[in-house]
Amino acid sequence: MLSLLHIENIAVIDRADIEFNDGLNVLTGETGAGKSIVIDSLEASLGWRTSRELVRTGERSALVTATFTGVDAKDWCEENGVEFEDELVLTRRISDDGKSSCRVNGTPVSAVQLRELGLRLIDIHGQGDGQRLTNERWHLAYLDGFGGVGAELDEYKIAYSELRALREELDSLTMDEGERERRVDMLNYQIKELERANLRPGEYDEKQKRREFLRSAGKLSDAVRDASACMYGSERSDGAVSLIESAAGSIAYALRWSEELEGLSRKLTDLKYAAEDAAEELRDIRERLEFSPEELDELDSRLDVLKRVTRKYGGSEEAAIETLEQARRELDEMEFSDERIKKLEAKLASAEARAKTLAAALTKKRQTAAKALSDAIERELRDLSMPGAAFTVELSPRELGPDGADEVRFLMAANTGEAPGRIVKVASGGELSRIMLAMKTVLSRADTVGAMVFDEIDTGVSGVAAQRVAEKLAAIGKNKQVICVTHLPQIAAMADTQFSIEKRVQSGRTYTSVTPLDISGRRREIARLTGGDNVTEITLMSAAEQLDAAKKYKEGLK
Repeated sequence: MLSLLHIENIAVIDRADIEFNDGLNVLTGETGAGKSIVIDSLEASLGWRTSRELVRTGERSALVTATFTGVDAKDWCEENGVEFEDELVLTRRISDDGKSSCRVNGTPVSAVQLRELGLRLIDIHGQGDGQRLTNERWHLAYLDGFGGVGAELDEYKIAYSELRALREELDSLTMDEGERERRVDMLNYQIKELERANLRPGEYDEKQKRREFLRSAGKLSDAVRDASACMYGSERSDGAVSLIESAAGSIAYALRWSEELEGLSRKLTDLKYAAEDAAEELRDIRERLEFSPEELDELDSRLDVLKRVTRKYGGSEEAAIETLEQARRELDEMEFSDERIKKLEAKLASAEARAKTLAAALTKKRQTAAKALSDAIERELRDLSMPGAAFTVELSPRELGPDGADEVRFLMAANTGEAPGRIVKVASGGELSRIMLAMKTVLSRADTVGAMVFDEIDTGVSGVAAQRVAEKLAAIGKNKQVICVTHLPQIAAMADTQFSIEKRVQSGRTYTSVTPLDISGRRREIARLTGGDNVTEITLMSAAEQLDAAKKYKEGLK
């Protein structure tokens, strides 16, 4: 159960610690005092979507902490790397820039993880649930939740997914003959164009570098020719190689008279070899620089082809080559598509038969659940002062879809003798609240969530109907923890624990406080709910009578 809700700097609540108990916990207060803010804070602690507007004006951040005891969440903690203890502490900090951080038992988690955990711990009924009840798209989910069809539905969804994949593959292969011929012509054209281009990765860069080299080859050739002439000489003068060789020979000859020249002789010999090597390199370079004007024209032409084809097919040689391979594969598949279509059609027939079989089993289980749900909700509605109400779960066949082959719609007649109609058309606000409470009561018997929250469950309810709603909440409170925000004295009187939410202005700021009430405080608060600000001895006596009657009723439940 939820044992403690700690709130800091959320809207008009500066700081509050609310200690909830077993049974029915009721929050009452004037309209606008901040009752819904308590629920908003609880939702934030459970990972629901929040906004910066929740942060109290002038504060940098808000904090809410929810402490749960006696809950079964060991498997979730193990899966999410959270240390499991006797109690779970869920923390959410919201910054004024809209960002938030979440922790469970001190371990950081994402809002998605927190929401997943929250769904295991507490079930919150708000105004959105009433809207879902009138929205027929949700009726199938309500029925499946009651009927426990999870395993059958999962098996069907797998089969339907396989069926849909086969249909999509078959659709991609089956096209009209004209479209098929146009596609074959296009693929053949692309293949021929790419094959003629004869692409290879890196060719464009390689050809571009060669082209740049050749465009400057004239100047290079002149420079190399001049350097080569210096090394080899000409008819008019000796070159560097010849001169160095002569110098080396002269010094070698002089060695017979002076050994001091031996080092110089070695240097000149080495220089001679180096000059010969340089001269050879120059000659090789001159030979490589020799080219014909036709080569440059060929390069320009090839580069144009590469540029045009790669621009058309992906922007690079690699992308164009991949386009070629893909076109070849598609053409092959189209040439053998008739055979492939036959195989797919056989698989599709088998998959469709399996999906229909599973859908039929799902329908059968839903039909059983529909009857049980109708009967259960009618019993609950009789307890909620709607003795003439008829509730029907209508199943209609439809084409196979993601959730089976059933169209589900809730119908009701509020009074005896009336024909059942769509809930959105025939139910008043008070009847919607009671239907939703009846449904929550029925569905709660099958789930393992230990706590339930009701906000706005008393919308449009008064008199005897309000008393019956209060009794139903008290009955639920015998097996689950219930937290309820209400304006009705009948529900407040039935509480096991009651809190008063009050708003005050102090030093120019608005503050909301949450105070647990003793028996005297409860009498006064119930008197206020009954008579407004005019609390008299008579209204106080009436409140005491309501509390005594509620106490006797709850003792009878035991």
